[in-house]
Amino acid sequence: MLTSRIIPILLYRGVELVKGKRFDSWRGIGPATQAMQIYNRRKPDELIFLDVGATRENRGPDLALVREVADEFYCPLTVGGGVRSWEDFRQLLRNGADKVALGTWWDSIPDLARDFGSQAVVVSIDYRENQTYIRSGTKSLGLPPVAVAKKLTEEGAGEVLLNSIDRDGTMSGYDLDTINQVSQAVNVPVIACGGCSGYEDMAKAIDAGASAVAAGALFAFTEATPIGASRYLKQRGFHVRL
Repeated sequence: MLTSRIIPILLYRGVELVKGKRFDSWRGIGPATQAMQIYNRRKPDELIFLDVGATRENRGPDLALVREVADEFYCPLTVGGGVRSWEDFRQLLRNGADKVALGTWWDSIPDLARDFGSQAVVVSIDYRENQTYIRSGTKSLGLPPVAVAKKLTEEGAGEVLLNSIDRDGTMSGYDLDTINQVSQAVNVPVIACGGCSGYEDMAKAIDAGASAVAAGALFAFTEATPIGASRYLKQRGFHVRL
């Protein structure tokens, strides 16, 4: 039986963490490195760290910040935002990332999987109303997330970060139907993201087919913790790390 993972997802711009709703993520909520120290004590399985300003500001990853964060965090770290070249990808891995999330630049997935291994390539699929969007949710591809996930995983992506734009930051529950459809269509782990309001939502997403559940607002604005989620899911019969 595969272990279900609980993953905090942190969004940042500059050196500050930000949060919002439906990809309007510009409300500052504190320094990134301070959050790493807090999350280390809360025992997450992994952490996802996404630069939401890089694409809009037409810049690459902040390697110094990634390195600083990686030094504070001792679980697997997925980093994304601003990746535009093979060298960007390589430098993120060299500076502490275990995996790199790609929201665009998907044409290079076969080469990246060959050079760094599929396990290092996470494809971040943002969608609303069954349409996939890129560039921080500003440009529609006119394709459903299921079709995009299937194509990109067949080309070498080793994991799918599936994020509902309409549920992002709303704490209104995961989009279980799309999670189920994508999980059925691909042969790699799917991380459910967008809308988690509590531990019960996590249980529902895993039942729908997700291999991992990511949450941002839940961990930032409530008393919920990754270890609390693990204990709840363990009591419900899910296979989790404790």
